[in-house]
Amino acid sequence: MGTSQSREGLHFSDSDDYEEEDDDNEQHQTPQTSSGAKSTTPVNQLDEVDEKLKALKLKYQSPSSQTPNLKNSVKLYLHIGGNAPNAKWIISDKRTSYAFVRTSSDNAEDEEEEEEEEGSYGKGESWWVLKVGSKVRVRVSTEMQLKMFGDQRRVDFVSNGVWALKFPTDEAYRKFVTEFQDCLFENVYGIEASEENKVKIYGKEFIGWVKPEAADDSVWEDADDGFGKSPEPGTPVRVTDDLMEEFEEAANGGVQSLTLGALDNSFLVNDTGVQVYRNFNHGIHGKGVTVKFDGGNLRGSSSSAQSAAKKALLMRAETNMLLMSPLKDGKPHASGLHQLDIETGKIVTEWKFEKDGAEITMRDITNDTKGSQLDPSESTFLGLDDNRLCQWDMRDRKGMVQSIAGANSPVLNWNQGHQFSRGTNFQCFATTGDGSIVVGSLDGKIRLYSKTSMRQAKTAFPGLGSPITHVDVTYDGKWVLGTTDTYLVLICTLFTDKDGKTKTGFSGRMGNKIPAPRLLKLTPLDSHLAGTSNKFHGGHFSWVTENGKQERHLVATVGKFSVIWDFQQVKNSAHECYRNQQGLKSCYCYKIVLKDESIVESRFMHDKFAVSDSPEAPLVVATPMKMPAAAIEPGFPKHEPFSFNHPSVGATHLTQDFCLSAFGKKSLARWENSADFTNVFLPLEAGAK
Repeated sequence: MGTSQSREGLHFSDSDDYEEEDDDNEQHQTPQTSSGAKSTTPVNQLDEVDEKLKALKLKYQSPSSQTPNLKNSVKLYLHIGGNAPNAKWIISDKRTSYAFVRTSSDNAEDEEEEEEEEGSYGKGESWWVLKVGSKVRVRVSTEMQLKMFGDQRRVDFVSNGVWALKFPTDEAYRKFVTEFQDCLFENVYGIEASEENKVKIYGKEFIGWVKPEAADDSVWEDADDGFGKSPEPGTPVRVTDDLMEEFEEAANGGVQSLTLGALDNSFLVNDTGVQVYRNFNHGIHGKGVTVKFDGGNLRGSSSSAQSAAKKALLMRAETNMLLMSPLKDGKPHASGLHQLDIETGKIVTEWKFEKDGAEITMRDITNDTKGSQLDPSESTFLGLDDNRLCQWDMRDRKGMVQSIAGANSPVLNWNQGHQFSRGTNFQCFATTGDGSIVVGSLDGKIRLYSKTSMRQAKTAFPGLGSPITHVDVTYDGKWVLGTTDTYLVLICTLFTDKDGKTKTGFSGRMGNKIPAPRLLKLTPLDSHLAGTSNKFHGGHFSWVTENGKQERHLVATVGKFSVIWDFQQVKNSAHECYRNQQGLKSCYCYKIVLKDESIVESRFMHDKFAVSDSPEAPLVVATPMKMPAAAIEPGFPKHEPFSFNHPSVGATHLTQDFCLSAFGKKSLARWENSADFTNVFLPLEAGAK
C-alpha cells in the first residue's frame, strides 16, 4: 500500500557545482604552449600588436563574451524517475536565465512576447508567465506548487514535470521569490501588487495576510501541546508500517459519498443504494445490508428526473438518514430530499424545499451542531445554497413531525436564515459543537456566523485567490480548515478582546490582531505524481464530539492519495518546514495512503473508536470499487494476523483482536465451519502466520 520515500526534497550536491565551475574556469583559461615555456615577447611589442588588433575591430569573442553575465542567471534541474528508488535530479541547463513575461496566450508560438513596462495594465486580458531558457514556460499560479528552499537558494515547481532552479546568490533567490509572489497576486486579482492594493484586497485588519512576518504568531506558538511530542520533521513519506491496512471490501461500484456514524453503523452511498457497515475499533465491516434504489433513483421517489443520491446526513441518534439528489448531473443543487428510516430500510418521507410558497434549491445540508446527529429528538438541520443560509424544520407549525399525506410531498419549514441579495456564491459549510457556522465561498472567503444569527458574519476571512470547495471546523471552533484545488488553508479563530478575554471569531469581531493562516501543500513531486487533473477535496479534522478533546490529525484526498498531517506539528511555529520561507508558512510534512484507484473520500472514524494505545481512530478510505479501512497505530498489529479470504477481494489479513470484536467470542476453530463464514476464513492451521 505504501511506496518509497519521496526524493523530491534532497539537497543538490555542492560538489556538482564546484565541478561545473572548475570546468568553466578551465574553458576560460588562456591556452598555453605545449611546452609550457614562458613567453619572452617584450611587453611593449604585445601592447603595440594589441592596439592594432583593436583598431581593426575584428569580431573575435573574448573569453568573457563567450559566457556573458546573463541577467537573472540560474541553473535548471529536472527530476526524473518519479518516486522510484533510483529517482534523481539531473542538470537540464548549467547556465540559463529566467524572466517573468506578461502575455495574452498560453501558447508560446502564438505571439512574440516582450516584458511589459511597470504599470502597463488595462490592455486587455493578460497574465504573467515564467520562462526559463527555452525549456520552461508556465503560467504563474498556485498550480505550479512552488516550494522554497531558502537555505539552498532553490525553488522547485511543476510544469509538465518537476523542475528546480538554483540561484547564484541569496539576493538573486530573494529577488525571484518576491517577483513570483507579486506576479501571482496580479494574476489572481488583476491589479498591481502594490502595498495599497494588497490592503484593499485583504483589508487593514488582515495585515498578517499581507505581511506574514509582521503577523502575531503567538496564538500558534501557544497552541495546546497535549498530544505529546510531534514526529521528527523530515521529508514526506508514504505510510507503510505505521498505517496498517486492515481489510478491503467490494463496494459495488459508483461510490458517491461516505457517511460515518459515531454509534453502531456507517454508510456508503453508491449508484444502486445505501450500503450498511458495522463500526469497530479497528475499522468498519460490511453487514451485507443494502437499501436499493430503483433505476438509479430512490425507491418510492416521485421525482424521476432526479439522479442518484450524492449527499447523506445522519439524524435522530443515527436512526434516520436524509438523502439529497441533485436535479442535474454535474451540479449539486437539489429541490428536496428523502428521509430514510435506517431500522426499516424504507424511505418514509420525500421533502420539498420551499420559501414563501416558492420552490427553492439547496446545494448542501449539515447538522445543527457537530454532534447533533446523536440527538434522538433532532428535527432541524441546516441548508446552504449559493446565496442562502438557513435552518429547516421537519415539524409542522404546531410542533408535530410531518409525514406523507397523499401524493403531495410535505414542505420543510424555513425556521430561520437569510437570503442574501448580493452574490455571496456560498459553496460549503460546517458547524461547531455549539452550533456556530463556518461557510466557504467561490471567491475564497471564509465567513464565521454565530449560532444566534445567520444574517451577518461575525468575521469574514479574505480569500487567497482560490475557491473554497470544502470546509471543516474543530469541535471547539478554534480552528477552521478550508480546502482548495491546490492547497488547504488552516485558520486560527482565536483573538483577545478589549477586556483581555480570549474568544473565537464566531462570537465577535477579531479586530486587527488576526494571525496569518498556514497552508498545507503537496511537494511539487507528489503533486506531479498525483496528476495535474487531480485536485484536493474533502479536507477534514479527525472527529471528536466532546468538550476538552482535541483533534489530532487532518486528512484530505487528491487522486489516489489520502494525505494526512499531524495537527500539532502544523501548529508548531518552530517546525522545520517553516524555516527559510517567505510569505505565508506552508507545511509539507505529511503521510500518504496510496490506493490503486482514485479516492472518493477519506475520513477518520469517531474518536471513541480509537483503541487505548493508538494515537488516532481508524482512517476509512472509500474508492469507487472498494471500502478499505486503516488504523494509525505505530507497530500495529500487535497480535499475529490470520488469513482472511473473501470471494470479491481475495486473501488479506485481519488481527485476532479485530476478528473477536467483529464476529463475537466464537473460537477460531469454529469460525471456519460456521455457515455465516463459509468460504470466508481459511482453515486456521493454513492461515496462521
